[in-house]
Amino acid sequence: MELNQIEVFLASPNPQNRIKALVALKEYEPDTVVPLLKQRLYDQQFVVRSFVAMGLGNKRTEEGFAALLSLIEHERDPNVIAEVANSLEKFGPHAIPHLVQLFEANSHWLVRQSIFAALEGVEPDILLQLCRWGWEGEDRVVKGTAIANLKRLSDTPQAADALELLIEAAMADLPLIRVQAARSLQAFDHPRAKSALSELRMDSNPQVVGAALESLV
Repeated sequence: MELNQIEVFLASPNPQNRIKALVALKEYEPDTVVPLLKQRLYDQQFVVRSFVAMGLGNKRTEEGFAALLSLIEHERDPNVIAEVANSLEKFGPHAIPHLVQLFEANSHWLVRQSIFAALEGVEPDILLQLCRWGWEGEDRVVKGTAIANLKRLSDTPQAADALELLIEAAMADLPLIRVQAARSLQAFDHPRAKSALSELRMDSNPQVVGAALESLV
């Protein structure tokens, strides 16, 4: 699609035309694309805004980075915010503080799950903080993800703090959480971890018992 046609479609009252225009922009260079993406930054359709966020991550410029941060400040739809998180991750290390701040400020499960995925290789101290916030939150899916990620801290200076959270999780009411705790505890070569696993092998839930026995297979 030619640029003049893209500009016409971006201004169309039909959201399908606007989406077609945004998709067509993938064929152009970032300096051309980003100003056009910004035209629909606050589009009334969340799907359009999601495509804008995706495009800003694929066509990375400092102008686009600033636009993503602006979108975080004004956006309310968790689907769009999750897409913003995915795009910010593509900008590398200088996006990490913004993603951490977003995780703390937004407790929606989709947003937090996206940030966990985006920050897979983050520094251990930051991962521990994300796991702590996730564990202290209300959403059981995020709690489970937080507990699952703690195993990555077993050989780091944050291991003792991670183990404390895991031992707490091993006594949680939800079997799903105890299952995740059992699997993560296996990464820790510590008497307290082994003791917690021994308790979980006598759990009333068979799934928890199965998870706790995995290290013995």
